[in-house]
Amino acid sequence: MRLRQLCLLAVLTIGATAHAEEPSYSGGSAPLSLSADAQVTELQQRLKESERQREALGKQLQSADAARESVQLSRLRQENQRLAQQLKETQGGALTRWLTEQQQWFVIGAAVALIALLCGIFASGGHRRRRQWLN
Repeated sequence: MRLRQLCLLAVLTIGATAHAEEPSYSGGSAPLSLSADAQVTELQQRLKESERQREALGKQLQSADAARESVQLSRLRQENQRLAQQLKETQGGALTRWLTEQQQWFVIGAAVALIALLCGIFASGGHRRRRQWLN
């Protein structure tokens, strides 16, 4: 039983010495509640200032984005106009040149054959003769 009393006495002694020490204030003799209120007030002011700066920076960012987008938009419009003009020129050139070079040679050959056929018909005199081959 003595051992229990000694343990209890040791615990009470350690607990009493821990409660006996008071925290020291570096700023002076201001109570803890006033110091915390001052810190809360200061932090609220800093928060308001930070929010104001954030809004100002957000507005600057939006205006910078708008300016950058307008420059990009005008550049894209110019490129679109250039490509549309190039497309018109390309389509106009394709309409005047319907046939490829190989097709042109084929048409020229067909025209020569047709002219030769017509010349042969007109050269024979227009009447048909019956020709027989002699064996």
